Amino acid sequence: MRLLTIGSAGFIGSNYVRNLLSGGYGDTTVQVTVLDKLTYAGSLENLAPVRDHPGFTFVRGDVCDGQLLAELMPGHDAVINFAAETHVDRSIASADAFVQTNVLGAANVLQAAKNAGVPRVVHVSTDEVYGSIDSGSWTEESPLLPNSPYAAAKAGADLLARAFTRTYGMHVNVTRCSNNYGPYQHLEKLIPRFVTNLLRGKTVPLYGDGLHVRDWLHVDDHCRGIQLVLQHGRPGAVYNIGGGQELTNRQLTELLLEACDASPERIRPVPDRPGHDRRYSLNDDKLRALGYTPQIPFREGLSATVAWYRDHRQWWQPQLSGSASATMTPAGPRR
Repeated sequence: MRLLTIGSAGFIGSNYVRNLLSGGYGDTTVQVTVLDKLTYAGSLENLAPVRDHPGFTFVRGDVCDGQLLAELMPGHDAVINFAAETHVDRSIASADAFVQTNVLGAANVLQAAKNAGVPRVVHVSTDEVYGSIDSGSWTEESPLLPNSPYAAAKAGADLLARAFTRTYGMHVNVTRCSNNYGPYQHLEKLIPRFVTNLLRGKTVPLYGDGLHVRDWLHVDDHCRGIQLVLQHGRPGAVYNIGGGQELTNRQLTELLLEACDASPERIRPVPDRPGHDRRYSLNDDKLRALGYTPQIPFREGLSATVAWYRDHRQWWQPQLSGSASATMTPAGPRR
């Protein structure tokens, strides 16, 4: 198989590529082309373990460059679009980049795949497109009610994927994941920001009353779900990918304090974020019917993640040197 993965020098995409090329999904003959712009959230260091693999090719470029996509797309058997601006706080500050990358970029991928006759497309999305849910869990048929510019841009891309399926008969799948965690995640996100703050003896900022609920999914399990959808997803179907571990932000913070041997006095309450969704919860029965089951217990995965950041200061310390993301209050879930 020849696979084009877009935006895969970031957190989730690089995890997928590393696992794929190391034989984690069973195919040792796959050839992968990685297209990434290498913004602040993407790095070739994330792909270092597989850079010398004979099946690996890297192209630096922008998902918004339709001409480049048109040149790259032919000859590939499938494309997975990981490319996205993902941090909610950044989208609240300015929505422009989110519309460009998440909507226009997705349209470019779909159009290039259509023109090149690529048989399969997987578009990686988020549970945030559903909005907030007080009780129960969203299914794939739940309405899209996004509450942040980030979520709205992702919902727009999801609707484009649906339109290309319905209009052109393309085999496009959308995956919607819950909050990811694991190694190589940028410090703007909650778990790596809190862990690295605690490791440096600093406080951690907790939004509002800390009772916002999120479902946590290890990035390895997420990527395993994506691979399952790539191999067995029904044409046009949407698949939720959940972790089955719902926690309030305060509960998660307490677990991180324990893992870092830090006291509750290190929590610093901060004003709540505008439009902050109260609770996310996914029903992923459709994917489980294909054989999906999360394999990494949350406490085990969290402990291993904390240990990774403790042992890889050389990876994350450069992110602290003057970038805007280093001073942002973390709350975003993903990439």
